[in-house]
Amino acid sequence: MESSLAKYRLVHLYECRGIGSRTLYKMLKFDPTLHDIFLMTKHELQYYFQISNRYIDVTYFDIHNNDPANTYEKYAKMNIQIITILDEIYPYLLKQIYNPPLILYCKGDIELLYNASLAVVGTRNPSNYGVQATKEIVRSLVKKKFTIVSGLAKGIDFIAHQTCIEHTGQTIAVLGSGFSHIYPRNHEQIANIIGKSHLLLSEYPPNTKPQKTNFPERNRIISGLTVGTIVIEAREKSGSLITADFALNEGREVFAVPGSIFSDTSKGTNFLIQQGAKLIQSIDDILSELPKNTTQMV
Repeated sequence: MESSLAKYRLVHLYECRGIGSRTLYKMLKFDPTLHDIFLMTKHELQYYFQISNRYIDVTYFDIHNNDPANTYEKYAKMNIQIITILDEIYPYLLKQIYNPPLILYCKGDIELLYNASLAVVGTRNPSNYGVQATKEIVRSLVKKKFTIVSGLAKGIDFIAHQTCIEHTGQTIAVLGSGFSHIYPRNHEQIANIIGKSHLLLSEYPPNTKPQKTNFPERNRIISGLTVGTIVIEAREKSGSLITADFALNEGREVFAVPGSIFSDTSKGTNFLIQQGAKLIQSIDDILSELPKNTTQMV
């Protein structure tokens, strides 16, 4: 019973103004049940968790006035499921990363979180070569029953999701915003399809608008959910390289499609190969690097 209440308290505190993930981790360390947080005065909250003067009044108000039961009921009506880091069903691979998200807002089939999956990411402005490579690789991975994880961005991400759906595969889209603010807006149609028949995922509450700082954070979830990340065309300074860095730091496989030395969108992938990423020309190059027990890792 207490563990169930702790989950409710965690979601409740997560959505209070002035409380970020770092503060919540401190609160969990202070009291794993989070019960004592609700008994603290403003002064105690500031003393123990360094909540600023700017936020302490609204933070204290939200802690004692928002109703977590109403929050869960509201999300249920929106077909949103919540998985917390306190839940046994929290994805194993994601839990192993540095700074795993405390809350996962899910829309769709949460069973996809436990499939063998690979991330497919790349530039927002792919060449014809990049488009063809994405379609061929995703098509081949779908045949091998891999779930495709990407970030719903324009370009390679969108093509990866779309190709997966067209070939009756399964895909997870990880957002850098809440479900009420799909970004980019012209991807709302495919987001609706994914949210009904696949899985939309975000660590941000539904009303969260897209912010620049959200997307690098989002990338750690893309790589964290998967056994490996495939980068198909990326510039030298690219969000896709951030995803690859997260994967490398967590000991996951990184694959890169080689490209022309004259193409700006190949400079990032060619750099990854120089740094030790596996050069891939076909799905066989991917499968040969994955552990035989891949399906047991997720």
